[in-house]
Amino acid sequence: MPLRRVRRALAASALFLTASCGGATVPEPPAPGHWKLVFHDEFDGSPLDTRRWATCYDWNRNGCTNSSNHEEQWYLPGQVSVRDGAVSLTAVRRVTRGSDGKTYPWTSGMISTGRDHWDARPRRTFTYGYFEAAIRIPPQAGMFPAFWMMPASRYTPPELDIMEFLGSTRQVSMFTHWRGRDGVPRKERETYGPVNFHARYHVFALLWTRDELTWYVDGVARARVTDPERIPHVPMEVLVDLAVGLPQSPPPSVKSAQMKVDWVRVWQE
Repeated sequence: MPLRRVRRALAASALFLTASCGGATVPEPPAPGHWKLVFHDEFDGSPLDTRRWATCYDWNRNGCTNSSNHEEQWYLPGQVSVRDGAVSLTAVRRVTRGSDGKTYPWTSGMISTGRDHWDARPRRTFTYGYFEAAIRIPPQAGMFPAFWMMPASRYTPPELDIMEFLGSTRQVSMFTHWRGRDGVPRKERETYGPVNFHARYHVFALLWTRDELTWYVDGVARARVTDPERIPHVPMEVLVDLAVGLPQSPPPSVKSAQMKVDWVRVWQE
């Protein structure tokens, strides 16, 4: 079931306030504050709105991957589709030769508010706000679905991981990546679970202010960081992707997997 129906039920039970969005009513964030919806996609049309989304990283060269993670997929726009009010990111076991000269056993899909290529301008960047998406993760082993943020500078850290699933569909990971005062990159992980996350859509969200980072799952705060060293203060892009092979490769029986996103919304005070 599309999660917007679940959110309407929550709104009806007064768990959330409401605000106007293109003539429709959408719940406001559960975090305190006076919020304005500054970016959203309900994925009600077809095809993907490329004014809002790129289908690769900023280093797009006829596709892309995240080589620093040694991932097994090569991202291509054909693996992103919009239908029935959701965007689907589909991973397929298909040998693909990347423009980097390497061969990848999988091809998959991603969306980003970033650039079409290294020298272009990002579509949208954000500094602080409330970032949320309704996502249904795939049940297959070996998949690495993520909803996260990277700097508009194209260099990390910092990095904010709103949700990642690493080797389990029952525990969500929430990371901060930063560079310490000694210049050494660091990261810290928060977790929440167990929940059978792949069984339905869930809302994953992050409140990012000058003073705190708070992660929400289905409208409930699950983790909080107030350490000033871990809180970034730079413009960031929003990304959703279905990577493959982290921390382990899919078993041979897995031939494909699909991650669905009902909507993405960004609020700012």
